[in-house]
Amino acid sequence: MQPSSAPLSVAPAPAGPPETEADRLARARAAAATVCDPEIPVLSIEDLGVLRDVRFDPAGRVEVTITPTYSGCPAMNMIAVDIAVALDRAGFPDARVVSVLTPAWSTDLMTERGRDELRRYGIAPPVGRARTGRRALFGETAVACPKCGSPDTERISEFGSTACKALYRCRACREPFDYFKCI
Repeated sequence: MQPSSAPLSVAPAPAGPPETEADRLARARAAAATVCDPEIPVLSIEDLGVLRDVRFDPAGRVEVTITPTYSGCPAMNMIAVDIAVALDRAGFPDARVVSVLTPAWSTDLMTERGRDELRRYGIAPPVGRARTGRRALFGETAVACPKCGSPDTERISEFGSTACKALYRCRACREPFDYFKCI
């Protein structure tokens, strides 16, 4: 796992008119959304679809809900720490991060911006919508090379640098690349 990049800072509200609860909530969400996935540092947890909700709990503390990409994802502890740090820097100490498994995460939750960032980073983004059952396990997918755009690619291994990626090779430019599986 690569080291986590430091979350970007969202400054506390400037002096001026009193901040409304909606403003504070938007600022808290913006702070949480700056956190990046430690395994893919160009991808925010918002663009990845891991950030589910930001709200105030009955005591007035910020509570952030996240969902792991899979139940054993080792990056979730680092993501929770990075969220707490980002919220503290934005003026929300004592934030609480809650991890939930349902509804399950899916690549369908990725934003288009996130898919574009993956491609620019050299990882082919998931193709199409998530599938279930046998088709998800054994279905073939036409994956374009993220480096040259050629559709003439082949899967080398079902697993790439992490379990959520497969290893492909482009027959046109001859470069290997990871494909973020559509799940």
